[in-house]
Amino acid sequence: MKKSILFSLLFTALLFGAQAQDNAPRPFNEWRIVTVVESIVPMGIGRSRMVENMTEVNTDQFRTTRTDGKTSSQREVSRSELKVSNFDEAKLLNFFSGVGINFQNIASNDAMIGARIMELESEGYSLAYVTSGVESHAGTEDGTGLFITRMFFKRTTLQ
Repeated sequence: MKKSILFSLLFTALLFGAQAQDNAPRPFNEWRIVTVVESIVPMGIGRSRMVENMTEVNTDQFRTTRTDGKTSSQREVSRSELKVSNFDEAKLLNFFSGVGINFQNIASNDAMIGARIMELESEGYSLAYVTSGVESHAGTEDGTGLFITRMFFKRTTLQ
């Protein structure tokens, strides 16, 4: 009798313990992306910015599935609906002044970008990875171009 009571109590404890683990919060990665666009247009004509989305987006309404590799309903997705209205934007300085590369502007941008990285780290985010690229038409009379850097931050929370 004592063994069966002890077995029943042990089984009940294990059952409740397993249910408690199923309901336990699970780790979840939360992501933030900061995009830095630095103009390489001289004379302050270009626009340099640090941009960060502040809108939660559900991608389901913008995705379609192809079943035969060809048929798509992407035409039903309006590009204007993709645009978000809520984002942070910080002005940055252009790489070039009227006479060439402006190193003070570069240092100033570094200070702004570094400050934002430290702010995000103080919120519990860590810099996961960085990707960058340059866009330029090139040629002898090229007056346009952008240097783009995307920084991906993550923090682990319980869901």
